[in-house]
Amino acid sequence: MPPITALLHTSNDALRLGRTLETLLPCAEVLIVDHHSADATRRVAREYGARIVTAGGHASSNHYLDLARHDWILCVEPGESVTEALQASLFEWSALPSHSAVEGVAGGSAFSVSVREQTGENWLELPALETRLIPRSWTLWRGQLPAGEPSAIPLQGALLRFAMP
Repeated sequence: MPPITALLHTSNDALRLGRTLETLLPCAEVLIVDHHSADATRRVAREYGARIVTAGGHASSNHYLDLARHDWILCVEPGESVTEALQASLFEWSALPSHSAVEGVAGGSAFSVSVREQTGENWLELPALETRLIPRSWTLWRGQLPAGEPSAIPLQGALLRFAMP
């Protein structure tokens, strides 16, 4: 089974972090990279059993992949939640034999998900899938999230991005 590490970058996200962490059930590890939060972010992360590291001044995004305990990384933002359908996809994927996940199904590739964003009373499905499940060897970044990879394999389910805590 290829276990998954969830990777989140936080900065004063105490009010919205708990909802995110509650939905990361398919992940064997949660790694929080905290960017010097002054609120209760670190306390909330500890309450959910997350491992917390302090963001380094000039550390690259790849540096944090090296800190993960597992070879597959699910990149999530605070304020996003994993839907039950995506949880099921991740559980099914992680139940594959390790050789299948690395050699066959994933082929060393990445996986993408749809993102729905809260806009007031409604939800907007973003037009492009986002690459979010990546191997530790990943090197393409857009800020703190993986850059889009056209060959990424789509997973069923979605991430919900909440506008308010």
